[in-house]
Amino acid sequence: METATKIAPLALAIIMFGLGLGLTINDFLRVIRIPRDFIVGFFCQVILLPIIAFLLIKIIPMPVEIALGVMIIAAAPGGITSNVLTKFANGDVALSVSLTGIVSILSIITVPFIIFTSADLLGVSEINSEISMINMSMKMLFVVTVPVIFGMIVRSLMKDFIVSKTLIIQRISVILFIIVFISIWVEEWGKIISFVTRAGLVAFILNIIMIFVGYYVAKYLTTGVAQRKCISLECGLQNGTLAVFVASQLFDELAFMVPTAAYALIMFVTSIFFVLIVRKIN
Repeated sequence: METATKIAPLALAIIMFGLGLGLTINDFLRVIRIPRDFIVGFFCQVILLPIIAFLLIKIIPMPVEIALGVMIIAAAPGGITSNVLTKFANGDVALSVSLTGIVSILSIITVPFIIFTSADLLGVSEINSEISMINMSMKMLFVVTVPVIFGMIVRSLMKDFIVSKTLIIQRISVILFIIVFISIWVEEWGKIISFVTRAGLVAFILNIIMIFVGYYVAKYLTTGVAQRKCISLECGLQNGTLAVFVASQLFDELAFMVPTAAYALIMFVTSIFFVLIVRKIN
């Protein structure tokens, strides 16, 4: 776990920088011009997802470490992977980018709030005594928000070059994401297998529920099919690297990271199946 926790902050910062390279001021102005779709997506991802996750961990018996680990991945925003798969699904890529960017920036507030509130409700006392909600927000500021803003500045100065390299940037982000999780699985294989048998079920159920909830809530509240596909993928695909970073800052035990590792594995498989199913729906 030591390798993963050391590379996670750097990998996360690079991934968020890559996210910033894909953002423009228009992505934020779009939310003002067409607020309806964004509000639905924001509600599903930031409010509904943690609520459903908390209900699941209360219904399904599991160790408290696994339960809080589930809340950590539920609190994480979507990642660049959701933007890529939204494109393959013929979804609303602009909406996906806006949701990923804005929710990621706001995550310095939402993630610590959701996790610390969940820890209090679950009676978890293992949180690093040196880390408070404010400290967590400040740490996230430097590995999430600052790289995003820096990426946006670089894009504004080198727009043509960055746009031409978009696919490469997305691939690098996905590769870094995979490296973090491979390092966890390799380094802690013996422990992970026993934990995943307990975390895998709830991670799978949460992922499937959110893909369908996102799709059908969007079906009745958003402006079209492309928006449904986008919001469904935003709800199903979480920023696992950010979740690993947060868990490694708050806890010393691997158990808190296992739901993230299990969810990351599951979400790729389910999301690809989802994309193949809805790709031709217009």
